Amino acid sequence: MMCADGFGRSLWRGFLGSLLCAFLGSSLLQAEPSSLPYYNSADFTPLWLGEGAADEEVKSHRIGSFAFTNQDGETVTREDLLGKIYVSNFFFTICGGICPNMTGNVMRVQRAFENDSNVRFLSHTVLPEHDTVERLKNYADENEIDSRSWFLVTGKKAEIYSLARKSYFAEKGLKKDSAGDFLHSENLILVDGEGYIRGVYNGSVTTDTKRLIADIQTLKYELAKDRS
Repeated sequence: MMCADGFGRSLWRGFLGSLLCAFLGSSLLQAEPSSLPYYNSADFTPLWLGEGAADEEVKSHRIGSFAFTNQDGETVTREDLLGKIYVSNFFFTICGGICPNMTGNVMRVQRAFENDSNVRFLSHTVLPEHDTVERLKNYADENEIDSRSWFLVTGKKAEIYSLARKSYFAEKGLKKDSAGDFLHSENLILVDGEGYIRGVYNGSVTTDTKRLIADIQTLKYELAKDRS
């Protein structure tokens, strides 16, 4: 009799344990990812919604309007990217320093979101006088860049540099040479579907690339939640 009672208690404890594990597992699967901050200034101080500052102060800076030409000769505008999550950076095709490493890291991110219609990549040349549409196309082909989601863009230098300074806070990467201003930045900037900056990463560091992939997943969750 005692053995039967002990066996029954063991079964009951086992059932309760299984039920608890199932509940905790379900809770973990349904847990929302941590929200990403917003960045509104050149010092990239992170601000979160609901943590003291008013929402309009947290969401006070958006990427400005632009219209550039990509490697396929098509015009890419800010409006084309509204509703999309995108990663932005600055490069030039004859860069032999950090650019190849950055391009490789962005390639890893692109492959992580292959065929994802909600994720885009935007690389601005900082040498538009050299990087023609034809050269951008060659660079894309040489690096096996998928032009459906990754746009290499050129345009007027003054417009590119103004956008870099005012919208992407790239002033720290701005140097002077004999021809004037020259931008050389390692930053990858994560922009959400409303045009707000939500992340800043060192494009030459692999660990930052992994963090960028995770943060894009967070924004995808946020985007899906907003649309539901």
